[in-house]
Amino acid sequence: NTKILVPFDEIVKKSKVEYHAGGSSQNSVKIAQWMIQEPHKVATFFGCIGTDHFGEILKQKAAEAHVNAHYYEQSQEPTGTCAACITGDNRSLVANLAAANCYNKEKHLDVDRNWSLVEKARVYYIAGFFLTVSPESIFKVAKHASDNNKIFGLNISAPFISQFFKEPLMKVMPYVDIIFGNETEAATFAKEQGFETEDIAEIARRVQSLPKVNKNRQRIVVFTQGREDTVATVGDKVKMFPVLDIDQNDIVDTNGAGDAFVGGFLSELVQEKPLQECIRAGHYAANVIIRRVGCTFPEKPDFH
Repeated sequence: NTKILVPFDEIVKKSKVEYHAGGSSQNSVKIAQWMIQEPHKVATFFGCIGTDHFGEILKQKAAEAHVNAHYYEQSQEPTGTCAACITGDNRSLVANLAAANCYNKEKHLDVDRNWSLVEKARVYYIAGFFLTVSPESIFKVAKHASDNNKIFGLNISAPFISQFFKEPLMKVMPYVDIIFGNETEAATFAKEQGFETEDIAEIARRVQSLPKVNKNRQRIVVFTQGREDTVATVGDKVKMFPVLDIDQNDIVDTNGAGDAFVGGFLSELVQEKPLQECIRAGHYAANVIIRRVGCTFPEKPDFH
């Protein structure tokens, strides 16, 4: 159990490194934009970076992906980085969140030119990870969505969110129109909420019926399960949606598969397609991503 501490700059010097703009929500909006292709800048992204070389790379990569990124730039902390070390089909992530933890509502979200971009949007998506950074920013956006009958989506993101950030998670839940998660996150959420069931369809049903402020939109619950069927609430029913078949040998790296699913889903959602089409697009995007290293994609999608 020896701990080996390798500085990031050493990894960069000694290995062939590919840089990709990352972060869970940013991955998702990039995939959504890729699926849509045109017009460009369908998605606007807010996050926090440092005033440094990696920050410049992030801005450049977002621009190349045609995402309208408006970062809060500060100099207290460097831009967040995450080394994804791939061995065979296993991955290990070494994250240094740094600036990603420094987003500031007063200094960015509340600024008129930024908030006006929020007001222009019709669909919002935030990863649960952000509950650890700026819950007050999430509440402000969620409340705006609810008050204006717009769609607010949230991802549970990781089991620890349900365990250790239960209070802000449950405070925002009444405003959530679409909740995403995987089977482990769903099980942990159910356990923490005392649902006393491990049946994923029943968990979806229970999550759907949690209190909700905007009664005009019934909450949609979507749980992915890797290669098993995706579970989703459709009206008052819970349905299973099979994923696309893939040969185990074609799986290069599952890093970003969940983010890609959400990106595909959102790309159809903003075009007001029915739920099964949103899920089909999510399955397609995830299927593309797992055949490649990291959350990367070919030039154009082949989704019909």
